[in-house]
Order: sequence, then structure tokens, then C-alpha cells
Amino acid sequence: MNLPTVKQLRYFVALESHEHFGRAAKACFVSQSAFSTAIRELESTLSVQLVDRTNKNVTVTHSGRQIAQEARRCLRDIEGLVELARSNQQPLTGELHVGIIPTIAPFLLPCIMPGLRKEYPQLKLFLTEDITQRIYTKLMDGELDLIMLALPYALRNAETLPLFQDQFYLACRKDSKIVDPANYDLSTLQAESILLLEDGHCLRDHTLSACHLTSEPDKISRFSASSVLTLAQMVDADLGISYLPEMVKHSSLLAGTQVELWPTRENSFREIGLAWRKGSARTQEFIKLGQSIQTVWKSIPAS
Repeated sequence: MNLPTVKQLRYFVALESHEHFGRAAKACFVSQSAFSTAIRELESTLSVQLVDRTNKNVTVTHSGRQIAQEARRCLRDIEGLVELARSNQQPLTGELHVGIIPTIAPFLLPCIMPGLRKEYPQLKLFLTEDITQRIYTKLMDGELDLIMLALPYALRNAETLPLFQDQFYLACRKDSKIVDPANYDLSTLQAESILLLEDGHCLRDHTLSACHLTSEPDKISRFSASSVLTLAQMVDADLGISYLPEMVKHSSLLAGTQVELWPTRENSFREIGLAWRKGSARTQEFIKLGQSIQTVWKSIPAS
């Protein structure tokens, strides 16, 4: 019996996700011709048409969708086999593919990476920065071993390890005409005076919840920022106020601006944590890594 190869399954899962030969081939770091050949060989091996092809579009057939779902399960099982083999080796050595969200990566990584490199010199970290939903999808598809994100977040078939609380601070320009930060009161703010990240960033949702902004929806500006850097620049221009996580205090984000951070009266925070596939053979490794991150983070002097 001819069986599909792991490479063919990976390529087809990518094609089903991207629905475009060029983009899927690029995601798999292979030429489009080699990618197309592998998909045709997979169809031949399975004796089924997986995609309908036209000049511009690729449509995955009903059978193709079902096979892609099973292919993902097969790939996860193979990943589990590899993890089991690695678990018998020295922990936290070799490759580890980690996803991290953009509202954590530029602020936390420079603080913790030197300490982690010193503690685990044989560990090779491959980092992927993307929004939560996409790194979670890659985790479930076996493309990533571990993700670092802000909690809470709905994660099915995953285990989580909370690391530390990241407090929210009121952010406003030093001479702001919008708010008196020493006597801040949400109810007295003008309409549309609070700037947030655009939809898709979990920091927006966590800010709304932790800072109790859902009770005053009219205070939220219709204009949103695509990144924390853009958000800081908008606050610096006194276009509004915002809320920034504590970890930005350890970065250069606000250097050269007139933005100041003020503690909020509420116990407002997001929780930074790790997540991995439930039942992973590397669970104890991930817990050990999380404990190391906690230790390094606690050792960083308060700004």
C-alpha cells in the first residue's frame, strides 16, 4: 500500500489553510512547482481530487476538507512521537518553536532572553510573532511547540501556565488637556477620549475588561491603533489617553515622548502565561522554562 508522506500532508494542510498555491508554497519554504507536484502526488496516492483548480482560484473539495482535518491529526501524532523521543534527552536542549504575541514580544524578550541563553545554552529558540488566534492555530497544527500570550483566552485542548501579572497604567501626555491623571475619573472623561488597539489584538479586549471600560462605551474613540508603538504616538500627540501594560516601562517605547504612566486605582492587569498542546510529552520542560522566566522577570529592577 502506498502511503502519503509527512511532507505531502504538511503541504496539503498549508494549501487548505491558504487556499492559494503561491502563498502556501511560500509558507512551506518551497518553490511553487515543487509544491504543486507534491499535491498532485498526494492526490494520486489517495486516488481522490483534493482541490478544484482554476487560473485564479483554488477550491478545496469536500473530500479535501475532510482529509485536511485528518492530516492535521496525523501530523500532531507525529509531533507527539518526536516530543516523546526528545523527552528522554536532556531537557530544554535542541530546537523549540515558540509563538509570542506582539504586545509582549518587544517588551519582554529583551529582558528575559539574556538570562535564558545563559541558563540553557543548548536551547535553540525559534520565535514567531503574531496575534493570539494565529499562534494558537499554529500550535494546534503542530507548527509551534509553545506559545506565550496574555490570559484569559479561550484555548481548547491546551494546557496553560500563568507566569505573572502585568499591571495596566494610565497613559497620557505630560501636559494633557484631556485628563488630570492625579484625579482621574473615568466617568468625567469626554466622549471618544480613550484610544485602544484595533480589533484582533487581545490587548484591546483585556484593557476593556481589566480597566472596566465596558461600562462606558461612549468614552472609546472610533479611531484605533495598529500597534502599541502607534498607540503611544497618538497619546503623545494628545489625541487621547490610553492604558499601557507595565512591561513597557522596561522598554524604550516611550523614549523621546512626553507620555507619562500613572497607576490605576483599580486592580487592573492582564496575566502573562504559556500554553502548549494538552498531553504533550514535553510538559515538564515547558513548566521548567516557565519557572525560569518567572525567576528572571522577578529579578528585573522596577523602573
